[in-house]
Amino acid sequence: MKRALITGITGQDGSYLAEFLLHKGYEVHGIVRRSSSFNRSRIDHLYQDPHLPKTRFFLHYGDLADSEQISHLIYNIRPDEIYNLAAQSHVRVSFDLPEYTSNITALGTTRLLEALRRSGNKAKFYQASSSEMFGAAPPPQNENTPFYPRSPYAVSKVYSYWMVRNYRYGYNLFTTNGILFNHESPRRGENFVTRKITRGLAAILSKKAEKLYLGNLDAKRDWGYAPEYVEVMWKMLQQDDPDDYVIGTGETHSVKEFLKEAFGYLDLDWRKYVEIDKRYFRPTEVEYLKADSSKARNKLNWSPRITFCELVKIMADCDLESFGLSSPDEGKKILKEKGFSWQKKY
Repeated sequence: MKRALITGITGQDGSYLAEFLLHKGYEVHGIVRRSSSFNRSRIDHLYQDPHLPKTRFFLHYGDLADSEQISHLIYNIRPDEIYNLAAQSHVRVSFDLPEYTSNITALGTTRLLEALRRSGNKAKFYQASSSEMFGAAPPPQNENTPFYPRSPYAVSKVYSYWMVRNYRYGYNLFTTNGILFNHESPRRGENFVTRKITRGLAAILSKKAEKLYLGNLDAKRDWGYAPEYVEVMWKMLQQDDPDDYVIGTGETHSVKEFLKEAFGYLDLDWRKYVEIDKRYFRPTEVEYLKADSSKARNKLNWSPRITFCELVKIMADCDLESFGLSSPDEGKKILKEKGFSWQKKY
């Protein structure tokens, strides 16, 4: 039985990855931060009593700011695979918290890599890199595109990217960067624009809100479905040799297009409900991201299955349901048809 250690297990990607690996027969260990209130709603359905002999899901307190605890966990768990998904991951917030973002998103990766090196463990290491690293670089972006970061978050991810490569070549560790373009789902944080839109739509229909307030509607992103992206994370660590891969759909849509698709799903005109609030604009903006995932298609045999329109329907259905509203309910049908049987819930 393979053993995996996941940082950021309570987040969108961490919860889907844990679900996927348990389906694959792994023993899964996750690091969670200590808090007076639980923030584990995305993984509650995965909980297993640790006292039972067949338990394969374990949670451990830890923090990427605490190198001693990280070393302790790696040394004692002895994982076969490590997935570093933890970060301060909100781009706009990183402008308000640049020091904290750097400490967790950048230096946290160094702490993990150094703990792994010192432990003598030969675990394969996956680093969640980001398309935000490309920033102002012209699209389409692939593994050879120079980075041009435009936020403290993106700068921190660039730092982590190069540290991963440094430990790969300097210490012969199996370390891989997955440069993932935007990937969304019903488990996306509520302050990310796609989820703000689908949740805002549900709030408006349930009469709990009259307007939806957003920032730059012209920003263009390559949006995919998060569960597909955790599958390819796993594929990267099953290769014979470590490498870096760009992952995305190869399609770009603006925030305005996402609005039109989401509200149009319920036959509404988004322009009647959306207002612009300049506080949501970034000091430096990333205008246009579009992935060239040719390398992943050829070497990993990976390509996306969920389309942009299907993604919007999946997210809208779930938020409508969470507000007690009926929906066209196409999301579950799409997931069943596209083979996501390992998911226990949205």
